[in-house]
Amino acid sequence: MTRIKICGLYRPEDISYVNQSKPDWCGFIINFPKSHRSLTPDRVRVLRAGLSPAVTPVGVFVDSPVETVAALLREGVISVAQLHGHESEDYIARLRSLAGGGRQVWKAFRVRGAGDLEAANASSADLVLLDNGYGTGAAFDWSLVGGVRRPFLLAGGLTPENIPAAIRALHPYGLDISSGVETDRIKDRDKIQAAVDAARKE
Repeated sequence: MTRIKICGLYRPEDISYVNQSKPDWCGFIINFPKSHRSLTPDRVRVLRAGLSPAVTPVGVFVDSPVETVAALLREGVISVAQLHGHESEDYIARLRSLAGGGRQVWKAFRVRGAGDLEAANASSADLVLLDNGYGTGAAFDWSLVGGVRRPFLLAGGLTPENIPAAIRALHPYGLDISSGVETDRIKDRDKIQAAVDAARKE
């Protein structure tokens, strides 16, 4: 069964939707004002308080101070840190040191060619995410995925309709979906349920 993450939650209704559909993970975009889904750490704490224990909270960061990320992991506000910026191997090592043992660190890679996949293969992150860009909602060239030699999350351009084909073609460890479960830039309860159902059937 393929795992699934619903990303970009920012309203109480969004928490309600994932509590009902129970994806494996949900994502909060933290301190990234370029995204309309961006939240402050304090707002994440409020939303997190209503989250079902069945859903693992992931914090999504872009070049945030390592101390900020580590503090949220230590507090248990998030269980996973997903890094989408230019975070280096030294950054990941420092984050692990500051956060303490047992915390997951994921790293996203923007796939444009074979070199990007080599970087993903070499990453010390617990899990890598392959994406077209950062919140573009478009797919990258999936034919490149053959170059990845480790479990990965697939992101970019996913919808409830194309999830079955993506799973059959690429065999990802998990899926990361955001705009594909929205209507007019707002999370859609029915689309979230359809995406979770589609992932769980494969």
